[in-house]
Amino acid sequence: MKSLIVLGSTGSIGTQALEVAKRDGYRVTALAAGSNAKLLEKQARQFKPRFVAAWDKSAAEELKLSLKDTDIKVLSGEEGVCTVAEGEGDIVLNSIVGIAGLKPTLRAINAGKDIALANKETLVTGGEIVNRLAKEKNVKILPVDSEHSAIFQSLQGSPEKALKKILLTASGGPFYSKTRKDLENVTVKEALNHPNWSMGAKITIDSATLMNKGLEVIEAVHLFGLPAKDIEVLVHRQSIVHSGIELSDGAVIAQLGTPDMRLPIQYALTYPQRSDYAFERLSLTDIGTLTFEKPDTETFRCLPLCIDAINQGGLAPAAVNGANEEAVALFLSGKIKFLQIADLVEKALISVNNKKEFDLEDILQVDKQARDTVRQAI
Repeated sequence: MKSLIVLGSTGSIGTQALEVAKRDGYRVTALAAGSNAKLLEKQARQFKPRFVAAWDKSAAEELKLSLKDTDIKVLSGEEGVCTVAEGEGDIVLNSIVGIAGLKPTLRAINAGKDIALANKETLVTGGEIVNRLAKEKNVKILPVDSEHSAIFQSLQGSPEKALKKILLTASGGPFYSKTRKDLENVTVKEALNHPNWSMGAKITIDSATLMNKGLEVIEAVHLFGLPAKDIEVLVHRQSIVHSGIELSDGAVIAQLGTPDMRLPIQYALTYPQRSDYAFERLSLTDIGTLTFEKPDTETFRCLPLCIDAINQGGLAPAAVNGANEEAVALFLSGKIKFLQIADLVEKALISVNNKKEFDLEDILQVDKQARDTVRQAI
């Protein structure tokens, strides 16, 4: 029986990961979340881990009181989450939102844990450092994002050097086919109305701006070793083809399925085996038609900005990521308009003090500078 640590356990991916873990009989040894003390308590009582951690210190204090009748140890803050990440467990599923997931990933890798990675910012901001440490520690990084899982699955059985192109699909989000004029005054509620996927607020806004796809291009570069020029983004409204690859002989292989995150979560946990899947199965006759289009990069500028950042390399991806996290928070709180998100990301990219050689502290410093740039611009 594999033992599992879940970081971000109260979010969309985390709750589905625990659903898979319960069904497949995983032993959950630790849980970590942000501030949802009530749900974290419920999860702790159900799975009986040895440790739980809450990033928010007041939530941790609440948990200490509510779990005092158990043997579960409660930790708090960033250090508490990192301690959980490097504790007892065979595999760490990291679904923390944002750059906050980077340090726990590094701590888990350093402790020799395989990583089921749903925190794309880990690779966006620190891909070179993460890959180098994973190689040194002989740790597997198994993608959980539906798109990267699809690419990973499509590669199984193919020679390593046969990969020539990645086909990265995008739903197009709630504002597909809209013009910049259409988007001038869209509301938060409209931006959160994703047509296919049920996700957290931040990633849903990223899907609406196509920033999410830009971050996924950067992540794919680090996961699969191809440059951005060999990654083609396709708008695929049905969200059935989750992504694919083109091989050296011209063969195109893709992974299809219903828009359900439990399948890629399950594959990351069971790799290289496959477990029975008890959820909704795909019927192509029910779907009928699959369509593919080029993205509108003039309206949805975050995508080309991310490609520009990974082409620059160094700390540029960390800058666009930090600026986007700050801008999305401002949009969700009603302080900026939707189209300003891309404008602020561009401003941070232009102003980044880039380095080709960098460490964790450099990443965190650029992240702070990008956030400061965004706040000072409004």
